[in-house]
Amino acid sequence: MQLVIVESPAKAKTIEKYLGPGFQVLASYGHIRDLPVKDGSVRPDEDFAMDWELYGDKQARVKAITDAAKQADRLILATDPDREGEAISWHVKELLGKRRALPKEVERVTFNAITKQAVTEAMKRPRELDQDLIDAYLARRALDYLFGFTLSPVLWRKLPGAKSAGRVQSVALRLIVEREREIEAFKSQEYWSVVAKLEQGGTEFLARLVKFDGQKLERLSLGEEGIALRAKSIVETGTFRVEEVETKPTRRNPSPPFTTSTLQQEAARKLGFSASHTMRVAQTLYEAGAITYMRTDGVQMDHSAISAARVAISDRYSGHYLPEKPRHYETKAKNAQEAHEAIRPTDFTKDRHGSGDEARLYDLIWKRALASQMASANLERTTVTLRDGTGKHELRATGQVVKFPGFLAVYEEGRDQKSDADDDESGLLPAMAAGDTPAKRGVEASQHFTQPPPRYSEASLVKRLEELGIGRPSTYAATLQVLKDRNYVRTEKNRFFAEESGRLLTAFLERFFDRYVAYQFTAGMEDELDDVSGGRAAWKKVLEAFWRDFKPKSDEVMEKKPSEVTAELDIFLEDYLFPPKDDGSDPRLCPKCQSGRLALRGGKYGAFVACSNYPECKFTRKFAQPGGAEDGGDGGETVLGKDPVTDLDVTRRTGRFGPYIQLGEGKEAKRASIPKDIGELDLEWALKLLSLPREIGVHPESGNVITASIGRYGPYLAHDGKYARLKATAEVFETGMNAAVVKLAEAAAGGGRGARGAAAEPLKLLGAHPTSGGEIKLMAGRYGPYVTDGTTNATLPRDKQPETLTPEEAVALIDARAAKGPAKGKKKAAPKKAAAPKKDAVEKKAPAKKAPAKKATSKAKAPAKAAE
Repeated sequence: MQLVIVESPAKAKTIEKYLGPGFQVLASYGHIRDLPVKDGSVRPDEDFAMDWELYGDKQARVKAITDAAKQADRLILATDPDREGEAISWHVKELLGKRRALPKEVERVTFNAITKQAVTEAMKRPRELDQDLIDAYLARRALDYLFGFTLSPVLWRKLPGAKSAGRVQSVALRLIVEREREIEAFKSQEYWSVVAKLEQGGTEFLARLVKFDGQKLERLSLGEEGIALRAKSIVETGTFRVEEVETKPTRRNPSPPFTTSTLQQEAARKLGFSASHTMRVAQTLYEAGAITYMRTDGVQMDHSAISAARVAISDRYSGHYLPEKPRHYETKAKNAQEAHEAIRPTDFTKDRHGSGDEARLYDLIWKRALASQMASANLERTTVTLRDGTGKHELRATGQVVKFPGFLAVYEEGRDQKSDADDDESGLLPAMAAGDTPAKRGVEASQHFTQPPPRYSEASLVKRLEELGIGRPSTYAATLQVLKDRNYVRTEKNRFFAEESGRLLTAFLERFFDRYVAYQFTAGMEDELDDVSGGRAAWKKVLEAFWRDFKPKSDEVMEKKPSEVTAELDIFLEDYLFPPKDDGSDPRLCPKCQSGRLALRGGKYGAFVACSNYPECKFTRKFAQPGGAEDGGDGGETVLGKDPVTDLDVTRRTGRFGPYIQLGEGKEAKRASIPKDIGELDLEWALKLLSLPREIGVHPESGNVITASIGRYGPYLAHDGKYARLKATAEVFETGMNAAVVKLAEAAAGGGRGARGAAAEPLKLLGAHPTSGGEIKLMAGRYGPYVTDGTTNATLPRDKQPETLTPEEAVALIDARAAKGPAKGKKKAAPKKAAAPKKDAVEKKAPAKKAPAKKATSKAKAPAKAAE
């Protein structure tokens, strides 16, 4: 018997079918062991000796592999064709060797696609394990461990609120934080544009003023309304004739097939997928045999695939769409190393596969790969120049027409940003010749303001990391997910925003570990790891060079007192926290007591700015509130006024969970959180929030009171133990009786726990469930948040914050809940209800049966945490 080891059960099932009798294919379910999450797992003083620990949930899996290996004549390690796949094979071989279960014949095979031809061909070409790739894995794993486990304890002791740091994750975070700083430092400038609407031969078109008073106009040339209006007046009164018509043919070539990073970027732009979701869906497609391996830097396709693509093009389109020669591509990415194919369909005759997100991603991959072998697009760009009689003023109209679509008939690459030039050139111009005087239909002078650089999206951040040569494309999804899980960043409208903790961590690393978060250093480490994988460097030498400088630096910082670290950060961040004021006054002067000095302080929940006169003056300000919004801004204890009923002060404060309002002091004080959708908070708004819940009136049917209030998941209506969600805070104070009755009825009609708790609107979408295929939704239920795939509902453990829930954790919760078989519980309860004398006893026991389900759910997420 021949034993074949792969990663996933889906892959195992397919390959076993291809290989037939005499083969047993087992899945390792990914990595079977890792470095223990504790000090000493990598020991630099012992020549970088490494301890490995079997994952807790892999005991049964490894036993099955071990038992099968003892009966096998030959072991074939057929894990994925990359560094991680090589590492998994190495771990399996090492573990079987220690258990004395290793067959005499051990071989390694790789294939780029899970098709019968690819698998059977690979079995004919076995090889030994690639020690260089294994060494590169060991170096990377040890390097990341030493970085994280050396630096993280420094953070815990010296930086309040910090959770962890990582070799690549910290540099990715720095990119996000630096972009935030650029946005804050950006000063918008006003500028104007003058555009004339002209008509020639019944066709309207636009012409932009590009020359005024004999001077060529740059973007900011018309910087004031007065100049813009004068220019508009001249265009309105002048007669503009066509002086020149220039037509230039242009060609656009197709983009190469997808690599890992370009797939993540394009899926984010066109499908709205996160990097992690893209890779999960791509993994499913790969295991189904629909696409080639999805972790690759390569942009070239196999010769047979190119031939298949050309046949598919000729079958679907005329001969003009097929270039004379096949196209060949070379990667432009820095540190591209994997000698794999680009991501492509395994069968170009199939333009569809699967459903839902799988179908959408497959369609993207198929179109991109097919287009990469199609003819160039031929376009014609026309530029028309019009001048007035003085020759001092000039209009220009541009247009573009596609003469032959070529690859554009199938696919066009998306872009992160669209420029003004794209709009100008998108139209089609009428036929014009020198001397023509198009009719004037109107002139507009439009005001604009320069915009700050955009925040990173997942697509643009992945692109930037790849350009800098930082990290590996296959790890980007996990890196970005860690930043979200640690709450260092948040995403809004698919853009990254740096959180307070992320900004502080970046500042700490820039001040004390600047070399190790430098882009060039991190990219240089990637070069060294690539040298290891290429056999050009010894992995332990690379680690020695890193550790020799890094360990003394971390020891030096560890010896500092937390107050010393805060004091140095106060100086390092002075320009950010206390920028010069326009009136020349002291930016560190406390705005509340007018005598104390502001400085950075560290607290239990993170850093903040406080007055030196504490405790007499309790002014505070959030760390991430640069330069301090005047009078305390978000973080200060600001008096909004007095409550006319109690004559107590109403103050605005900031606590662990954000800004809030407080009426009075001490235990009797009343508090209310400040909703995010309130613009300017004043005394009137504060008193409204403190007055909640608001009684709307008595329900006409039940006779019970309907109330409106704001809860953990936003504004809502409550009546007789049932709820309906409101869309905005203002609705809490504006909703009348009729509207309230209708909303409650609609919520009740939705049925189920989710409808009663929060109407039918999910708090978060987490992708498709890998087994049921249903969309996983995070919902706000009557008894707390829960996740559902449409079939099974699973309550979140009490210690789990909904905003930090990952798709993997959601799947684990749903699967654990489904495994409990809720229907069985109901069947057991039914006969007991029938016995009248024991009815009370049954009702008392019922809750006890629910309790274990919650404990099981809590345990289900433990492996996910360990894996992080």
